[in-house]
Amino acid sequence: MGEEKGKKVGGEAAAAAVAENRAEENGRATTMRMVEILLRLLPLGLCVAALAVMLKNSQTNDYGQLSYSDLGAFKYLVHANGICAGYSLLSAVFTAVPRPSTMSRAWTFFLLDQLLTYVVLAAGAVSTEVVYLAYKGDKAVTWSAACDSFGMFCHKATTSVAITFTVIACYAGLSLISSYRLFSRFDPPTTQSDNKGSEMAAFHA
Repeated sequence: MGEEKGKKVGGEAAAAAVAENRAEENGRATTMRMVEILLRLLPLGLCVAALAVMLKNSQTNDYGQLSYSDLGAFKYLVHANGICAGYSLLSAVFTAVPRPSTMSRAWTFFLLDQLLTYVVLAAGAVSTEVVYLAYKGDKAVTWSAACDSFGMFCHKATTSVAITFTVIACYAGLSLISSYRLFSRFDPPTTQSDNKGSEMAAFHA
């Protein structure tokens, strides 16, 4: 009788421990999802802000007229921020809807997050180089510092680039989250060579 009672108590304790672990896991998953949603919504506003600042970036004075559309790097920055804003909205909606985590969905988010990170990073990098040359010039190729004559244009360009790098920081965090979710829950896909190696090992054994 005492032995049966002890087993019953032990079973209840084990069930309680399992339930507690599940509750903790669900709590962590909910917290991570909320953080991810915020990290996806934040770049949406930042991308729109960077895009709007650059689209309105034009200055006319006695030296002539200068617009963002005159520079390929700034046009690329506008396009990259537009694409990023659209993806941020769609990915935030998909993340907010509770769905079972599947390998295909995890891989999709991982690859798209990586792609958008590098697209925006490239836009920020080339635009930073253009802004630097506009401020400092390049004596080696006799380029004068354009910002001496178009100060307002350079100020807006610098603001747009700075906002873009904030977007890059957000997407770096998203890339870490999506990679953690993928590689902590799912095994890496097996290749054909791995399967052949396993078959050969089994054959020799």
